Amino acid sequence: MQKKSLLVVGGSSDIARATALAFARNGWNVTLVGRDLDVLTASAADLELRAPGSTVAAARLDILDTAAFAPFLDALPVLPDVVLSAVGLLGDQTQAERDPAHAERILRSNFEGPGLFLGLVAERFEARGAGTIVGISSVAGERGRASNYVYGAAKAGFTAFLSGLRNRLAGRGVQVLTVKPGFVRTRMTEGMKLPGALTAEPQELGEAIFRAVARGRDVIYVRPVWRLVMAIIRAIPEPIFKKTKL
Repeated sequence: MQKKSLLVVGGSSDIARATALAFARNGWNVTLVGRDLDVLTASAADLELRAPGSTVAAARLDILDTAAFAPFLDALPVLPDVVLSAVGLLGDQTQAERDPAHAERILRSNFEGPGLFLGLVAERFEARGAGTIVGISSVAGERGRASNYVYGAAKAGFTAFLSGLRNRLAGRGVQVLTVKPGFVRTRMTEGMKLPGALTAEPQELGEAIFRAVARGRDVIYVRPVWRLVMAIIRAIPEPIFKKTKL
């Protein structure tokens, strides 16, 4: 039997590598996709050593180059079984408030690029009648907070997009999984003071995504406590919420 395959966009991130490893160790072939082909090629070689028997390849694609999406997908030798968007740019909220170009990059990196790419993937999966789309969103998208509302707004849009895609494709053989990690100890959060009980490791996230795909899940919080935390935050009345420093 032909091995199942995973394509990971944003393949150089810590979360992408951990997820790729989780799939590769379970016998899947993986393709890491991103802007820096040299970094991706080195990561692919390392992952092959860690998961003997699986093939890990690398390919170049800039998530902001939307015109390249369709040609990239059409050129793939095989349409993957699972496509994961692990693209994320936290950016700097203070800079985004003063620099529209920086705010635009945050919005496009977290919502526009991933959404448009996965939309094209969805068309191909729907035509085939099978496939799984995984989008890594964020709990930051559940309510706008002063500390990161540009990033949060982009993730809120991405969450809504994935929800609509899941609703559209229900019953057509295509699974759409939304992942809300909460805090994850990665290079992107390096230097931040992270609460231990709410902070996942990349490996924990990668294994959770693999299990969720296997079980056909729709939405997961990597650590279940986040479901309660965000329910409380969403329930805070606006007059009180405006006084918080979240």
